[in-house]
Amino acid sequence: MTLGDILTPEQIIPQLRASNRWEAIDELIGMLVQSGKLKPEQQAAVTAAVKKRETSMSTGIGFGIGIPHASTDLVTEVVAAFGRSQAGVNFDSLDNQPVHLVTLFLVPQGQFQKHLHTLAGIAKVLRKDEFTRDLGTAADKTAMHEVIRRYSSMR
Repeated sequence: MTLGDILTPEQIIPQLRASNRWEAIDELIGMLVQSGKLKPEQQAAVTAAVKKRETSMSTGIGFGIGIPHASTDLVTEVVAAFGRSQAGVNFDSLDNQPVHLVTLFLVPQGQFQKHLHTLAGIAKVLRKDEFTRDLGTAADKTAMHEVIRRYSSMR
């Protein structure tokens, strides 16, 4: 399963309004509710789970990338959202640089191997210079989705 497999254009925000990681998490989870991937009554619990994980250590991994994530019993399959910020989001990243690409994902509780595999796959794609360049120039969420699918399918 790749990032291209778990995202649809409806799960992509071409221009995040968030200025910090907490706002980015709220914005992306709100979009998952809006797109029907999460139920409105799950929003608070999912947000709490992601923010609890983020509090333990920032998922701003450097290179302008943030990957907030959590395991939760509120999903039965991997669910993701993606956001781009031209201005950059303060994510308290490991390299102290703003984050421009944020991938939030949720994995069903107890699926540790799937969690690690998903995280590794997302990080691998996001670290490609060509990917970030093409994604940065994509005009809208449909074009961004095409870039994500193209690069996610590369081995």
